[in-house]
Amino acid sequence: MQIKVRDDARTAIADLQHQGIEVMMLTGDNPRAAAVIAKQVGIINVVAQVLPEHKAAEIQRLQANGRCVGMVGDGINDAPALAAADVGFAIGAGSDIALDTADVVLMRNRLDSLLDAISLSRATLGKVKQNLFFAFFYNVLGIPLAALSLLNPVIAGSAMALSSISVLSNSLLLRHWKPTRCD
Repeated sequence: MQIKVRDDARTAIADLQHQGIEVMMLTGDNPRAAAVIAKQVGIINVVAQVLPEHKAAEIQRLQANGRCVGMVGDGINDAPALAAADVGFAIGAGSDIALDTADVVLMRNRLDSLLDAISLSRATLGKVKQNLFFAFFYNVLGIPLAALSLLNPVIAGSAMALSSISVLSNSLLLRHWKPTRCD
C-alpha cells in the first residue's frame, strides 16, 4: 500500500524530533493506512481509528502525565483536540472550525511552517527574558540608590528612560529573525 504524503512532512517530522519534540500521530484513519503514513514520515507513536472526542481525551491523558502538548490539525474532526492542547496549530487551508479553535494558524499549507512558528516563539521568549533582565537590572540598581539619595533624580530618570530604550531596542531585533532549520 503506497499513500502519498506531503512533500515537507518527512523533513518537518525529522526536524521536530531533532529538537527533542516527541511526535505522535492521532488519526481517524484505519490502522493499516496510519502505519504506512507513519513509516513514510518517521513517526513511531501512532494511534489510529480515533474519534474526535477521543483525540481530545488522548491529549488530556498526555497532559495529565505532565506533558506539554501541541496539536496540529486542519479538519472539523481536529477541533476538540486543538482546543484541548496546550497549543493548537491549524493548517491555514483547514476548515473554519479548526482555524477558529486553534491558538495559532499556520498561513502556509506546509508543515515546515510549524517549525517556523516554534522557532519564532522561542526567539520571542528569549527576548522577553532579556527584556526582564534589562528592566530588573536598572531598577535593582536605580531604586535603592535613589531611595538613599545617592543618585541624582535626573540620573535616575535617565536610567529609567534608558531601561525603556534598551527593552524597545532589544525587542526590535526580532525584525531580523530568520527561521532556523536543523541540518
